[in-house]
Amino acid sequence: MSYRVVFMGTPDFAVPPLKALLDAPDFQVVGVVTQPDRPAGRGKNLQESPVKQAANGTRIPVFQPEKLRAPGSFEQLQSFQPDLIVVAAFGQILRSNVLELPQYGCINVHASLLPRWRGAAPIQAAVRAGDSHSGITIMKMDAGLDTGDMLLAQSISLEAQETGQSLHDKLAQIGGSLLLTALRGYLSGAIMPQKQDENLSTYAPMLKKEDGLINWGQSALEIERQVRAYHPWPGTFTLWQGEPLKILPDLGSTLPVILPGKAEPGLVVHCEGMIGIGTSEGIYLPRKVQLAGRPAVEVSAFVNGRPGFVGAVLG
Repeated sequence: MSYRVVFMGTPDFAVPPLKALLDAPDFQVVGVVTQPDRPAGRGKNLQESPVKQAANGTRIPVFQPEKLRAPGSFEQLQSFQPDLIVVAAFGQILRSNVLELPQYGCINVHASLLPRWRGAAPIQAAVRAGDSHSGITIMKMDAGLDTGDMLLAQSISLEAQETGQSLHDKLAQIGGSLLLTALRGYLSGAIMPQKQDENLSTYAPMLKKEDGLINWGQSALEIERQVRAYHPWPGTFTLWQGEPLKILPDLGSTLPVILPGKAEPGLVVHCEGMIGIGTSEGIYLPRKVQLAGRPAVEVSAFVNGRPGFVGAVLG
């Protein structure tokens, strides 16, 4: 038997699950739903979502509603006659009429080990919290936010220098294969949905650009995790002379980024021959920084020609 599937997804994370379904003989993708083309880049040219790009050339209809609640949107979904709807980082809330449309329900590929980190930014939340593990959970959707019954999960360990980008890439690849295993087990009756433990739930809200502003009143460890978690988006930054100064992770470096010591939070100091910034606990050693419109540079190069940087208090 081949099951008719409507796939809903938008960013890069959703592409491996879509490709897995396209390559599976027991699933027929009859429609792809993704966000409308958006202006992007300096030229603000309209850009197709990664999911739409992956669907191009397949002859599968691509539906791009601004809102699923818009007139005619539900009727379009009905016309696909789906047995299943599979969702991966789609970017819109599904209302009850959509959740109840397919015979076998709506299945979500979620980038955390539920019930930890429900919500829109589970990958960044796991890195910032210093979690030792993250993973993918395949779940049945209900009217709540990532509260539905779980079908299957796969865990991975986080590395010491894990960033939001590196964890995203690992989980995206797991999502495709785990989705097929979960769907086949669920549809055959070999996998039974399991309730989530509400007592263990945590929430990861959608990130905004301003969330990247560093609070130097945190510990150096918390700031180091924030810099890794928010790379590449929303990024982390501080204010120097009223202008944003990006703080970037030094990927692949084995040099320390935290030293014991005490300095006023935000104060730029010399520390053991390096440039450090005071925090509530320890000295944070940034490796790369970037001013708006300028290339990223090593901190040592940034300080050259800017004698006022050491001794400044960053905002």
